[in-house]
Amino acid sequence: MKKLGFGLMRLPQTDPNDSAAVDVEQVKRMVDLFMAKGFSYFDTAIMYNGFASQRVAKEALVDRYPRDSFTLATKLHNAFFHSPEEREKVFSDQLEQTGAGYFDYYLLHGIEAGSYPQYEGMDCFSWLLEKKAAGLVRHAGFSFHGSPELLDEILTKHPEMEFVQLQINYLDWESEWVQSRRVYEVAVSHKKPVIVMEPVKGGTLALVPAEAEQLLKQREPDLSIASWAIRFAASLDNVMVVLSGMSSIEQMTDNLAYMENFVPLTEEETSLTQQVAKIINAQIAVPCTGCSYCTEGCPMQIPIPRYFSLYNEDMRENLEEKGWTINFTNYDNLAERFNRASACVACGQCESVCPQHLPIIERLKDVSAHFDH
Repeated sequence: MKKLGFGLMRLPQTDPNDSAAVDVEQVKRMVDLFMAKGFSYFDTAIMYNGFASQRVAKEALVDRYPRDSFTLATKLHNAFFHSPEEREKVFSDQLEQTGAGYFDYYLLHGIEAGSYPQYEGMDCFSWLLEKKAAGLVRHAGFSFHGSPELLDEILTKHPEMEFVQLQINYLDWESEWVQSRRVYEVAVSHKKPVIVMEPVKGGTLALVPAEAEQLLKQREPDLSIASWAIRFAASLDNVMVVLSGMSSIEQMTDNLAYMENFVPLTEEETSLTQQVAKIINAQIAVPCTGCSYCTEGCPMQIPIPRYFSLYNEDMRENLEEKGWTINFTNYDNLAERFNRASACVACGQCESVCPQHLPIIERLKDVSAHFDH
């Protein structure tokens, strides 16, 4: 299997304010490019693109290609079941929405300290093996957002799991929160193939500070900035596939150009990514990946990732010199459709589902202090 996977998470939209309004025709063209170059791994989940991703997978992929020509992965998220009956309904609905007949890879979704007891308490690992025995799942595994210690505990208790999906990128490689390197090393020690998610950290590693961009362009002037992030993850031993949440044909074309005949990073190039990481970490205010898990259940309908993106952009500016940026207007425009950051009621729903374990409530206060005046 070629190492690039198509993450159906940040698909192109016909309405920027409605994540479920997917530009299906553009997705079809992206799928066609992907398949034509010999790539075959597609990753979806229940809540991706405003709960539209699995339906789009059917329309753009499953209905248009022979079932044995592609690999489809989806997931069971603990937020959508609280009984064995609800779990069965989720799985049946996924088969119906995708029309796939079976799933090549099926994951227990986003395991971390808060969700693990539910998966364990309802014996989801055994349930997943039953689906495999019934021919409805080909490979059983899980995605993970917890500590290295917890990952070691789970893989020790459940050696029957065939793979693990981890957040790995050069910015989080030594992060004390994400701990990419340490969880990766745990997976390797258990001899589990790794699927990489968030290699570009929600786009953060595609738009780096000018100083960092200059370093990368000096080394490889013809390669995109994002390519360094994908190639970093793909260069790691034991990595089976690297997922990229491509949002346009241009992003797809760029990724295919350097991943079709993939060449791993040299030791010198890997060291360069760590220099870049230090530059970025010195400037980033809120390390949000834009996954939008936090927005679906927000009672105040605050577009949290979009506000963080605007805030991060402004924090990289010399605001004392400029005084004002276009992001103040962008923020006001968003606030006309949604609520302002100041509307946060500190219910904690967002923080309970954040894979990055961000202090969202406190950071929203920072956003409000910056924009709401």
